[in-house]
Amino acid sequence: MASLLPSVDGTGQGAGMVTAVTLRLAAQRREVDQLLAPLRLSRADLERVQALMRREMELGLGCQTNANASVRMLPTYVRSTPDGTERGEFLALDLGGTNFRVLVVRVAQDSIHIASEVYVIPTTIMQGPGEALFDHIIECIMDFQLKQDLMEHVLPLGFTFSFPCQQLGLDKAVLLSWTKGFSATGCVGQDVVQLLQEAAQRKQHLGLKVVAVVNDTVGTMMSCGYDDPNCEIGLIVGTGTNACYMEEMKNVGTVKGEQGRMCINMEWGAFGDNGCLDDIFTDFDRLVDKKTINAGKQRFEKLISGMYLGEIVRHILLALVEKQLLFRGKPCPKLQTKDIFPTKFLSTIEIDGLALRQVQAILQDLELQASFEDSMLVREVCQTVSTRAAHLCAAGLAAVVEKMRENRGLAQLAVTVGVDGTLYKMHPHFSQHLQHMLQELAPNCTVTFLQSEDGSGKGAALVAAVACRGTKP
Repeated sequence: MASLLPSVDGTGQGAGMVTAVTLRLAAQRREVDQLLAPLRLSRADLERVQALMRREMELGLGCQTNANASVRMLPTYVRSTPDGTERGEFLALDLGGTNFRVLVVRVAQDSIHIASEVYVIPTTIMQGPGEALFDHIIECIMDFQLKQDLMEHVLPLGFTFSFPCQQLGLDKAVLLSWTKGFSATGCVGQDVVQLLQEAAQRKQHLGLKVVAVVNDTVGTMMSCGYDDPNCEIGLIVGTGTNACYMEEMKNVGTVKGEQGRMCINMEWGAFGDNGCLDDIFTDFDRLVDKKTINAGKQRFEKLISGMYLGEIVRHILLALVEKQLLFRGKPCPKLQTKDIFPTKFLSTIEIDGLALRQVQAILQDLELQASFEDSMLVREVCQTVSTRAAHLCAAGLAAVVEKMRENRGLAQLAVTVGVDGTLYKMHPHFSQHLQHMLQELAPNCTVTFLQSEDGSGKGAALVAAVACRGTKP
């Protein structure tokens, strides 16, 4: 740094150089701020997103407007959360990927005991005839029941089926489309409970009594609802994002009945698919969206969830390199590779007190020669992207809690959110940013967050337990 000091001959050349460097750094700083500005949402921006979410929720609930709403607001037929009186043994099935689980859940007065086993679904079965897929599921249930000495028992079964479905009843769900690599034929448009029961008949397994089908968001709410009766919202922020909550029946235009409440699966990942969030979307978001298998769909999810944040960061880093603001403007061939910068990098880079040399080491793995300044800038980009995600999630939740408060005619609402997902659980600051912004956007709501343990398994069994609660003699 000696060259930046005033020269000893008193000519003042050194001071001029200092000024030039300062001006150059200030110009670079302005360029960085300009590039990141669209991702730094103001309070007014977030209030607008909150208002738009509220509008889309109302459209999704309306009988006449539901078909055109970007937030589907699907009725789940779950009418109440656990109240502590649930008792008994329940089977649960958790299907949402290449591995699925069978569980037995024993609900006693003060405790829940779970035994479970993970089974693999081979790709050939995931992508073959539907009959083979459901036969395989029944074989695994029978194997589990044999091991648990439950073959003679007819236990109520809760089925977590994490694929897009239209529920026609608590135990009736029509598959709308496969996702996550599944493409089993003859299933789309069919009731998945019926497909399961037909497979049970083919396998002569007559002791199957499916009482409820739920998705993982509802399972999370129910799982946390057992520990906290105030839990009336479920939130997933992981690879994807979604939310559910207890709505007044009189507001659910798509289902008959006025009394009580029903859990609504919002499917909020699709919020903005109708263009209402276009001015929030940046050029980086558009680049990411264009390269996905469902371009133009799940727009809100693509701003928030773990599947996409690393890609947004990667595109920003490439733009900074192009503007000669990062890595001395040198070409970064590895950074051109899609998905080379996973969201878990954000979680690591943003850890408080993480030395910049550890950030350098992460970048070194991508063949990026990063100075300390480069490492600081990469960290700033990661923070900008993850903070925006948390704040948008807060805006969505603010719309939900404010609607619940107004529904109930309360000046102040106290409610608990059951939450699951790797981004929420693993990122060092996401949950803080989310909670802080939610407080600002919904000041009349006191919101507690409760992390779900095994929401999709235990939750399915608890939906079955609640469904059976009223039928016990």
